[in-house]
Parts: sequence; C-alpha cells; structure tokens
Amino acid sequence: MAALAGPWASPGVSARTIKVSTWNLDWLTERAAGDPALPPGLHRRSAGGLRQLSAYAARLDADIVGFQEVDSPALAARLFPPGRYRIVMTGDHVVQRAGLAVATGLTVTRHPDLSELDVYPPDAPHQLRAGLDVTIDDGAASLRILVVHLKAGCRGAALTDRRPACRTLARQLTVLDDWIAQRQDEGVAFVVMGDFNRNLTPSDPFFRQLETDGPLTLTTAGRASPCWGGTYFIDHILLGNQARAWLRPGSLRVLTYDARDPAQAPDLSDHCPVSVGLEMP
Repeated sequence: MAALAGPWASPGVSARTIKVSTWNLDWLTERAAGDPALPPGLHRRSAGGLRQLSAYAARLDADIVGFQEVDSPALAARLFPPGRYRIVMTGDHVVQRAGLAVATGLTVTRHPDLSELDVYPPDAPHQLRAGLDVTIDDGAASLRILVVHLKAGCRGAALTDRRPACRTLARQLTVLDDWIAQRQDEGVAFVVMGDFNRNLTPSDPFFRQLETDGPLTLTTAGRASPCWGGTYFIDHILLGNQARAWLRPGSLRVLTYDARDPAQAPDLSDHCPVSVGLEMP
C-alpha cells in the first residue's frame, strides 16, 4: 500500500469543492474520573490538550467533519466554533456519541438516528453507538451523510468468525447494508464515513456486501495511513451514487500530529482526521 502525505495542502480548489472529513476524537469527555460510564484509568484531556485539538481542527479546515467519541455538543463546539460550524449529534445516551460539524452556509436536514446499529439487547451492560443520518444542501446539490462508529475487535477476521466482536460487527453490517440499499434505490448522492473498526479493502467481504446493491467508492483503498507512525485505515469515507463522480482525484489526506513530544499523545487522539474533496455540481 502507498502511504499518504500528512497535513492537507489544498492546491487552489474551486468554490464548489467541499472538504469532507472523519475524525475519531478518542473519549472526548469532561466527566469526572470514576464516572461509571468511563473505563478505569481513562486519561482526561487537559485544557491545553483541548486547545491543541482545536488548533488541529482549525488546520483541518474542513466544511463537513463527521466525528466520533464526543460526549456533548458543547465539547464539540470547543473544537468547531459556532461562528464557523453548526454541531449536530446523535441522541443516544452513550459517552462515545457520533456527530457532525457543518460549515455555516450549508443547510442541514436531520433524519432519525440509525439506532438499529445498536444491536445489543436493551438490558446489556453497555450499548453500541447509533449512526447520525443527515442531508446536507448547498443550494445547488444535496448529499446524504451517515456517520458511524462500529464495533471494535474484528479488524480483519472473517465475518463468519465466532468471536463475539465479529458476530456483533456482522449484525451491524446487515443494518448498514440495508441503509445503503435504500439510498441506492432512491438514487441520492450519499456518503458513509466514520470509524468502521475494520481494515476495509475492495476485496474485504464486509465491503463487498455493502456493494451488493450498487458500486461504492472506498476512498482509502490501496493506501496506508501515516497516523502515529503508520497503520492501516480503519477510518473510512465511502461514496455512493452521484457522489462517486464528485470525488476530487488525489484529494485523500490525513492530517497528522506533531509527535516530537510523546507526552502530547494522550491529549490528542489515537486517530487522525481523514479527508477528501468533493466537487459538488
């Protein structure tokens, strides 16, 4: 796989090119240590860490950011300020909520959260994360967006693997496949992005199942991420219907952190922002 360059360098894009990004912010919460909703020993962000993340969000300078693992709209607004963005988040009652920061000037229409992604029973000790489902409109074209954060623990194993994480991910695949099939049938341009917790490739059975009702563009295909020294992608941006033709060639970028001071790492995130440019008509 070819590695990507780090920070985004925009080569003079047209006015209608929008930058779309996904970013897992790694347990971004201000809950007190010992809160039963948090894992033991979780590192809490310092004020300086939040300022660092805000500075990276400004450098990212994306028009649409699908984010994961954020506890509240108020915290999201610390990174994506109200003068520049509107914050939309899922309504589920988990700490690691999914959301979207949308540049002002773009119209946002909410759809019901894809709560079916929580395939656990109601009495389970923990619940899984819902997907955020919205339509974005710039006055000339619209784009349906689903932001997801899928079950961890089955990055490359077969979907028939009997481990609980793989069985759970396979059930989530069915839900996601149904959502994509509906968008394919409607003929609307759409994006599915977020933390898939899966090393998706064009030959991965998970991805091939998603393509059952029509082709998708896996924007990370054939590339390796430079995040924290290099890794395979688990954060992906998938494009369907007309959105596939909107992809700006060569626009896939990963915004990497300055890791010269290793002590900074816990205050940032274990994921880097991934972005592409879309040339909406």
